[in-house]
Amino acid sequence: MREAPSGLFRSWLHSYEEDHEDVRVYRPDDFPFPPARGRRGMEFAPDGTFVDHPLGRGDAPGAVPGRWRPGPEGHITLTFGGTRPERELEIVRCDAEVLQVRRLT
Repeated sequence: MREAPSGLFRSWLHSYEEDHEDVRVYRPDDFPFPPARGRRGMEFAPDGTFVDHPLGRGDAPGAVPGRWRPGPEGHITLTFGGTRPERELEIVRCDAEVLQVRRLT
């Protein structure tokens, strides 16, 4: 993949109810999710910046800045400046309604 899909550049929240097999499903942050104690999320920007939103204290999302870069065959690599291990994701589907990824590392 030379470039990321244009629909990637937004804030996504984990729709864990829709996960299947090894694919994680994310929806735009304005999606009408059912009630949950908290949701992990992530944000991608066209300039290569990335923010991971893990669950923090009290189920509130945290914010861990990083960078993303495209890789081969629909993959993207996430880096966190040495504060966390690098991650590689395969984009299974990405459009205005849904982001589906498979974590490779």
